[in-house]
Amino acid sequence: EDEQICAEIMRRRFFPALITHKAWEGFHFAGHEIRITEATDCYGAVVWPSALVLCYFLETNSKQYNLVDKNVIEIGAGTGLVSIVASLLGALVTATDLPELLGNLQHNVLQNTKLKCKHQPRVKELSWGIDLEKNFPRSSCHFDYIMAADVVYHHPFLDELLLTFNHLCKNDTVILWAMKFRLDKENQFVDRFQTLFDLEVISNFPSLNISLYKAMRKGRMKA
Repeated sequence: EDEQICAEIMRRRFFPALITHKAWEGFHFAGHEIRITEATDCYGAVVWPSALVLCYFLETNSKQYNLVDKNVIEIGAGTGLVSIVASLLGALVTATDLPELLGNLQHNVLQNTKLKCKHQPRVKELSWGIDLEKNFPRSSCHFDYIMAADVVYHHPFLDELLLTFNHLCKNDTVILWAMKFRLDKENQFVDRFQTLFDLEVISNFPSLNISLYKAMRKGRMKA
């Protein structure tokens, strides 16, 4: 069953019949053909399999996780695929990433959502752990969902990533996070993450080495 579902997820990706001067990949989600422009010189400008897993989950579980009119923020949005799919499913999306990725992210988001979505998504800079209260004040920023795909890998900013999750998450915020396990650092981050959040595996794809998590803040029922 795992291999069948993974094959179905990967079938959502297609490639151009003709090679052009600009590299792009195509995807079928939420009843739309989505074209994503990539860059091979940066991790954040490539679509990774975890993003496809999260998009597939959002599409096939749209009744249980109804995104219509929900406030959604994606951290580490990269090329924007997850943000685009969430927007096509009716969410009010803020897609965030580092400043050097915003140009390509904005291009992909605009190209694939203009006149197609109930709410036009926003693209905003977010450097993990930096100026969080200034740019995303807790008093006025409320997100129903935080989404993340493959944000944990071999990089030196895991402390800042955890700080960012903690800052953006309110008591009723749901985190949907897809992660590919590569190194022991991923396991260490999951252990630290669970000191702040209740974590539940909602889908597992052994053939892709990817897990999909749902998380909420610990102690929320006591508030």
